Amino acid sequence: MSDMSTEYKKIINEIENKISNVEEREFVKEKLSELSFSFMEIIDRLTKITDMRIKQIENEQENISKRIENVQSIIDNIESDIYEDDENNEEYEFEVVCPYCNNEFSVDSELAQKDEIECPECHNIIELDWNDEEAISCGGSCLQCTENCLNEEKEKYDKKDNKDSNQEDNEDDM
Repeated sequence: MSDMSTEYKKIINEIENKISNVEEREFVKEKLSELSFSFMEIIDRLTKITDMRIKQIENEQENISKRIENVQSIIDNIESDIYEDDENNEEYEFEVVCPYCNNEFSVDSELAQKDEIECPECHNIIELDWNDEEAISCGGSCLQCTENCLNEEKEKYDKKDNKDSNQEDNEDDM
């Protein structure tokens, strides 16, 4: 503001030096003052509007921040619900069906890391092969099992069809 004040005084001095008629000089100074006040009022209004808008934006930002905190809190709760069991309990259970007696039993992850386990019913040793497709199959309801079953059925059909064809050929030869 001091630069503006200095500039204003400089303009007033120039007016006083250039205009010799006192009445005209006072008129020009008065109009220049009116114009200056008019500009100052516009600047004040713009400043007030800008301040109000900034305050409004700050309030909206505060509301948005609160909403984000609420959403983050909800996400944290969901995360803790989902991963709570994993973090607190590193053990998992696997279902095993004994190939000797068809007894179905659960094995915790600690025992499942072994290569062999004993059936609690018939006491036979069951070899665990986690890389074998049959060991990880679902028993027929997944795509892999379905494809395997279809391939097996196709092979059986092809063998039967070949056998039937060979019999017909043999009968024709007689």
